[in-house]
Amino acid sequence: MRATPHKAFVATLSTVAALAAAALLPAAPATAATATATATVPRPAAACTPAQVVANGGFESGTSPWSQSQTGLITNRSGQSAHAGGYFAWLDGTGRTHTDTLSQSVAVPSGCSTATLSFWLHVDTAERTSSVRYDTLTAKIGSTTLATYSNLDKNTGYVQKSFDVSAFAGQTVTVAFTGSEDSSLQTSFVVDDVALDTSGGTVPPTDSTRTPAAPSYTVNLSSDASGFVWTGHESASFTNASATPLSEVYLRLWDNYHGSCSAMPITVSNVTGGTAGALSVACTALRIDLPTPLAQGQAATIGFDLAITVPSGADRFGHDGAFSNIGNALPVLAVRDGAGWHLDPYTNNGESFYSLAADFTVALDHPSGLLVPATGTSVDTPGTSGRTVTTATASKVRDFAWGAGPFSKISGTSPGGTPITIYSVSGISSADSQSMLTTAKNAVDAHAARFGAYPYGELDAIIDNNYWFGGMEYPGFVLDLVSTTALTHEIGHQWWYGIVGDDEYAGPWLDEAFTDYATDLALGKTGTNCWSGVSWASSAEKITNSMAYWDAHPSRYSTVVYGYGKCALHDLRRVLGDTAMAKLLKDYAAAHWYGVSTTAEFKAAAQAATATDLTTFWTQHRIEG
Repeated sequence: MRATPHKAFVATLSTVAALAAAALLPAAPATAATATATATVPRPAAACTPAQVVANGGFESGTSPWSQSQTGLITNRSGQSAHAGGYFAWLDGTGRTHTDTLSQSVAVPSGCSTATLSFWLHVDTAERTSSVRYDTLTAKIGSTTLATYSNLDKNTGYVQKSFDVSAFAGQTVTVAFTGSEDSSLQTSFVVDDVALDTSGGTVPPTDSTRTPAAPSYTVNLSSDASGFVWTGHESASFTNASATPLSEVYLRLWDNYHGSCSAMPITVSNVTGGTAGALSVACTALRIDLPTPLAQGQAATIGFDLAITVPSGADRFGHDGAFSNIGNALPVLAVRDGAGWHLDPYTNNGESFYSLAADFTVALDHPSGLLVPATGTSVDTPGTSGRTVTTATASKVRDFAWGAGPFSKISGTSPGGTPITIYSVSGISSADSQSMLTTAKNAVDAHAARFGAYPYGELDAIIDNNYWFGGMEYPGFVLDLVSTTALTHEIGHQWWYGIVGDDEYAGPWLDEAFTDYATDLALGKTGTNCWSGVSWASSAEKITNSMAYWDAHPSRYSTVVYGYGKCALHDLRRVLGDTAMAKLLKDYAAAHWYGVSTTAEFKAAAQAATATDLTTFWTQHRIEG
């Protein structure tokens, strides 16, 4: 996992210091993944079938179709380990002048608006320098160098690297890795799980309506004794809101990112109401073809058996000892709009999630010794001997998450009337739990006063200081460290993404920057002069860049999206005036309540709120769209 948290804790607590020092920050070093493939050639207009086009990217099926400069680069020998499975590609590591190459020719489908090349990289070196690049690994597609890594990028585990290679749609190109060592002291470049995922048709439907619309999910799951394994059934009902017939739908099985295609933590079987196709996008997208095309206004239901295995680790999907977090584990329907199907790859640096507001009824059968906080409003009823059924209902939410474990809990109600429960893992003191309950009460009421009443009934928070990511939001359910700033931020996400949705992969600033701005306001921070410390790493760096860009430049993600993004909103408030800015955001939230926000829509709303021409403001703050 990434060493830099993708959420609020580090990003928010370090914002003031980071911005103050930003003028001293150098451009991203050449040793980092600082380039993306670009070209000006137009993409062919054709239908896109989402696919992962690298064959044997996990090296588990022998060496074909990879070309190696010498036998043995693809290996399972001792000394290094795989990211997943048993095999990996080990380049260099000889400690003498040496070059290894590994390549594969791939055909990038035509008609796909998104193509992302990714791989996992571990760098192990005996070099002792902290400034000289003696040994290098170059990643290329065709003749384009995507990035060059070196002994300076040494790390203790694997790090995922991702690049936007959409410009190569319709071409057959070679994906290649070249590792070169000098005459002494080994550096091993270990590559695993190479993928090139394509999605998003360039021939859009005849209208831009988002569909499948009005999703409704009914789920019945039963857990094992630990709460780590859940099995049962899920059904999803929906309507085609588009004038274009709907002949298929896609389920997003997001948490398959945490395993591999040969060992998936989320499995779907026995599909009814349609025919299951092939998994794609690293096994996180499952196509289901409908029996007949669904005309506008027609409804359908699909059903399937579901199995969830929670991996070890204090993650948004993982268990920390006896305490499980089960976020993004329920399959949800992907969105089709004017750009086609949105099937972006999972990112561990931020979020890729994009779904429409839906209704959930989820029955969770579990041992009575486990507490099960969840999205929505929950009711417990006795199950079979020693078991309890927690039934959670939630209306107009974009996802559903839950936890399971022998938590300690305390409850209260905010002055505004929102019931709140803090669930703590072992090691969290009663004083810290009480502090977080007070923070949650203050935060939910502060955000509600600014953006509209909290609509999700109760609010649950799991507190665990082992979260590497700081905090994570789900509707009515958040994960957090003991941190006033971080918890205020995650509760702010109930409005910015939960209520006012967006495509988190395409425009992460729309939820992160807005939430960090809301956090500042809730904590009495005005962002005075924070824009004065802004220093861009390159001309390509923009607040509104997608996660494809930030996955290639992870060290800049928090600084720009969170820090510069919220400072831009503080600057906009100074242009409009406090009263006008407050009205703008409250009105904008109301206009997009349970809907989807875009950068273009927000810019239009801001311009309508002032007589001042904001063109220069958007340019200065690098807000495009």
